[in-house]
Amino acid sequence: MRIILISNFLFFTLLIACHNPNPNLDEKGQDELMVLEMKGKISDNQQKYKDVIYIPIYSDIYIDQLNQNSLLAATLSIRNTSFSDSIYISKIDYYNTTGELVKSYIDNFISLKPMATVNYVIQKEDISGGQGANFIVELSSESTNVRPLIQAIMIGENGNKGFAFSTDGYSIK
Repeated sequence: MRIILISNFLFFTLLIACHNPNPNLDEKGQDELMVLEMKGKISDNQQKYKDVIYIPIYSDIYIDQLNQNSLLAATLSIRNTSFSDSIYISKIDYYNTTGELVKSYIDNFISLKPMATVNYVIQKEDISGGQGANFIVELSSESTNVRPLIQAIMIGENGNKGFAFSTDGYSIK
């Protein structure tokens, strides 16, 4: 019995040690957005389409009449829906409830190939954005026919019940 307890303890300890606490790191431990950043600049003729997208994020929500709140994990999802054209992302900025910049996630353009997606997770424990957090994403393309889809997906739990919902990005250009 003691051997079983010790082996279970070691198994779960190894499992926890191998778990990556930051879901935005790739298998090499590098931030996925930084890995995608381009070294060069984008010329004006590569930017016939330009847009600025606002995406609301909820880091927590009220769950009952006593104003108890539940923390949420949020995933920003940027999807290129074009079969033939890349899009170039020049800004992914995260703002808090009072409109202050919390973090700029990229320094250089990201090229998102046709039908590709990039996701970024704001962990449940990160309350820096507050209840009215949002992302601003700036993007461009060589083609005026692109229609990127940008959403945020929030998930949380309360007791033994889980819930999820999404918000859509809106052009504010």
